[in-house]
Amino acid sequence: MKDIRNIVILTGAGISAESGLATFRGPEGLWEGHRVEDVATPEAFVRDPALVQKFYDERRANLRLVEPNGAHRALARLDSEWPGDLLIVTQNVDDLHERAGAKRVLHMHGELKSAWCLACDGRIPWVGTLSEGQACTDCGVAGRLRPDIVWFGEIPYGMDRIDRALMRADLFVSIGTSGAVYPAAGLVQTARYAGARTLEMNLEPSLGSHFFHESRTGPAGALVPDWVEEVLAG
Repeated sequence: MKDIRNIVILTGAGISAESGLATFRGPEGLWEGHRVEDVATPEAFVRDPALVQKFYDERRANLRLVEPNGAHRALARLDSEWPGDLLIVTQNVDDLHERAGAKRVLHMHGELKSAWCLACDGRIPWVGTLSEGQACTDCGVAGRLRPDIVWFGEIPYGMDRIDRALMRADLFVSIGTSGAVYPAAGLVQTARYAGARTLEMNLEPSLGSHFFHESRTGPAGALVPDWVEEVLAG
């Protein structure tokens, strides 16, 4: 690890599943009992905004019932102690990385604890419900807030920043991801093109495992703390 200076880490649903949050696609392609197409597309929001708002209100409320696990805490430790560049890119919309203490975090798919005002285009912190037509705290317009979540058909956040970090990275690590959702699934290829070493840690090999130099299988709560110890030991 002595030649490693800049690190980019991608985390997916697998890391938060160990804290008790459902993975994005569960049995039969459902997310918490709903078809993804009914709760995670702009078209679904136009068709049935009440259903979509209620769904994310429930997900937001569920955050109070879970805590960061050992993998989140290990990455927060790495964030605190690593002297080089570090970027934790997460596909997750929960706040478990931040609650564990991580600072260098980019939510490419948005955040449950944020609302997007379609009237003023502002993003504002939000912890309560959105289903009752609340007013934007920035512009005061009521009934125009939506979950600040990147749905299918929308462009993930921070892609320019992610690409810049990948082009500088010496090491790219993917944790708890399926390798099925793009553009996140393609980050490993960008990292390898830029000359980075690549490591995957997952319960089972992802769809893109063949792109990684090394794969480690097992629960993130066990694998990630051990890996962080390796990195910080040099």
